[in-house]
Amino acid sequence: MAATKICALDELEVNHAVKVEIDGVAIALVRDAAGDVFAIGDTCTHGDISLSEGFVEGQTLECWAHGSMFSLTTGKPLSLPAYDPVPVYNVELIDGFVFVDPSVTVAV
Repeated sequence: MAATKICALDELEVNHAVKVEIDGVAIALVRDAAGDVFAIGDTCTHGDISLSEGFVEGQTLECWAHGSMFSLTTGKPLSLPAYDPVPVYNVELIDGFVFVDPSVTVAV
């Protein structure tokens, strides 16, 4: 599968997650304070909660329901109660636009 054009980079609010869906795959898209863009699985592995409704802090995304924090770079949970990672997807920035390929995981 080829990367899908999601949005313009300047449409992403800094330190805020947004949910996108590509071919049935729910993804939390995040632009951090350094301007880096990350795409991780949107579903918390602890409680089937949308991570895009959570809180971005540094390079983590915290589930709003139970407080599990996930690394935006590795997908690994950094706090309980979650203990399984979420997938991290490849992000490309091309001519000011964000592209994500849900068939290419860079970490699980």
